[in-house]
Amino acid sequence: MALTNRGGGDRQLSSAWVTTSGTREGHEARVAALRSQLAALPREAPVRLAKRTSNLFRPRSDADGGLDVSGFTHVLNVDPETRTADVEGMVTYEQLVDATLPHGLMPLIVPQLKTITLGGAVTGLGIESSSFRNGMPHESVLEADILTGDGEIVTATPGNEHRDLFFGFPNSYGTLGYALRLRIELEPVRPYVRLRHLRYSDAQEYFAALREACEQRDADFVDGTVFGRDEMYLTLGTFTDTAPETSDYTWLDIYYKSIRERTVDHLPVRDYLWRWDTDWFWCSRALGVQNRLVRLLVGPRLLRSDVYWKVVAFERRHQLLARLRRRLGLPREEAVVQDIEVPVEQAATFLDFFHAEIPISPVWVCPVRQRDPRRRWPLYELDPDTLYVNFGFWSAVPLDEGEPDGSHNRLIERTVDELGGRKSLYSESFYDEDTFWRLYNGPVYRSLKDRYDPRRRLLDLYDKCVKAK
Repeated sequence: MALTNRGGGDRQLSSAWVTTSGTREGHEARVAALRSQLAALPREAPVRLAKRTSNLFRPRSDADGGLDVSGFTHVLNVDPETRTADVEGMVTYEQLVDATLPHGLMPLIVPQLKTITLGGAVTGLGIESSSFRNGMPHESVLEADILTGDGEIVTATPGNEHRDLFFGFPNSYGTLGYALRLRIELEPVRPYVRLRHLRYSDAQEYFAALREACEQRDADFVDGTVFGRDEMYLTLGTFTDTAPETSDYTWLDIYYKSIRERTVDHLPVRDYLWRWDTDWFWCSRALGVQNRLVRLLVGPRLLRSDVYWKVVAFERRHQLLARLRRRLGLPREEAVVQDIEVPVEQAATFLDFFHAEIPISPVWVCPVRQRDPRRRWPLYELDPDTLYVNFGFWSAVPLDEGEPDGSHNRLIERTVDELGGRKSLYSESFYDEDTFWRLYNGPVYRSLKDRYDPRRRLLDLYDKCVKAK
């Protein structure tokens, strides 16, 4: 097959190439090796990545083969003067943060789990407590080298001939191509983050305070945790140069429990960025590792989201706990693992619905607003003038006798749509095809597919995210 490079990528890569890991020559060698892999594939063969790990919570097909991109794990350049970084697509945010913090810089958005990759966060979506001012990870991308389904490597920027792919790439989940290199913006940090945990018992007051915090911009970070109808916490984080003392939630103590116990806290900036990873937010409790004795024996090295992923993957393969539940006569359960966004005006309504219908607690809350209202990201459009509230909930709920699997997830999807919201596609989806393409801009997607994957060598977005092919 023919494989070319378009869009001036090599010329742009040659400027200010000051490496922090890897070399330009090494990157070019990895690209050349990938080209060879592509050339060896039959002309109409499907193109997939051979990935050993994933942060997706939906089933994936076990197709054999795939392109080996495991070597694209280098932070190629951190430029403190321009506050930018050149990064290969399979670099994890843990690697990226470790490369930027020594320069007093961080990515504009750092998703919550250490092993999320930059390429994954851009072609999917990401969110964190700086999203009320910085949007999502794709909004800090300046340019991207993308391997398309048509076998080309193109450099996409907001203003060049591949601008349609640049803006259409987010929320395409690898169905339009794979990011091999991205240039992203960075922002300055200070050594510590001061946290204030403010408790509310009324949802309307809670979301009014969250909205005010986002509008006033007195905090650098805003998120929240909901433990119940009358127990909601708004967490405001502010950069600071000093701290009277710092807490440690990397081993014996648990961050989300501290929210209920402290009104003020201080963390080193790196610990703040990864405050949720040690316990996978609060999901580690299902694995028994929130017991203090267990944590003491396990040690901090294994208290990581990627370790928990391996446990979950083992259970998916062998269904040991599911079989035990059946033997004990316990009801079937439905996994409800979702992140959704609704306009802040509808946040209290959604939370009331959630408390009534979905027995899951805690719930994570994170405000997000599009960073630049002039831009349009067609596959995941948000009103650029609206502040949205992300709700993250990750657990399982019992099914009534005869109730079909997926009932709770379908109810959530309908409610989010009715409230003018959006749902991330990293987890299971249950939309019919017409509804899916109405929500995720089928006409624009098909136009991009025709241009960059005309032979349909990559999966279709609906097939991948709903049919789990």
